[in-house]
Amino acid sequence: MKQFFLKFFTWWSGQTFGTQLWTKRYGELVGQDEQGNRYYRTRGGAIDPTLGFERRWVIYNGYAEASRIPTGWHGWMHHVVDVPPTEENYQPREWQKPHQPNPTGTPNAYRPSGSTLASGKRPKATGDYQPWTPG
Repeated sequence: MKQFFLKFFTWWSGQTFGTQLWTKRYGELVGQDEQGNRYYRTRGGAIDPTLGFERRWVIYNGYAEASRIPTGWHGWMHHVVDVPPTEENYQPREWQKPHQPNPTGTPNAYRPSGSTLASGKRPKATGDYQPWTPG
């Protein structure tokens, strides 16, 4: 029962019920990446009359975070290339790095010097601050 409500009301944990119906009716599986994300397009590569090009979408394996799309699939999703990485031998460039989840809100988050979270204590004023005194 919990899974039914999650599919019906949440979009961030995989696919919703509506997306599942849309995918079954109009979608065609193009491929899957190493993280388990599945990539779809309109059946037969049909051009959507409203958009003027074929629809492409991803169903995430787990939490929906756009940065989890690998570089080869990113190009295909954004219509930069017409051939998906499953149909060609795509090799990422040496400067393209593997995905790392967003560390915001975790102990690995960036904390600049001066942040109260960096060391647990507020740093002393450096002399550029002059407190206001009345009159």
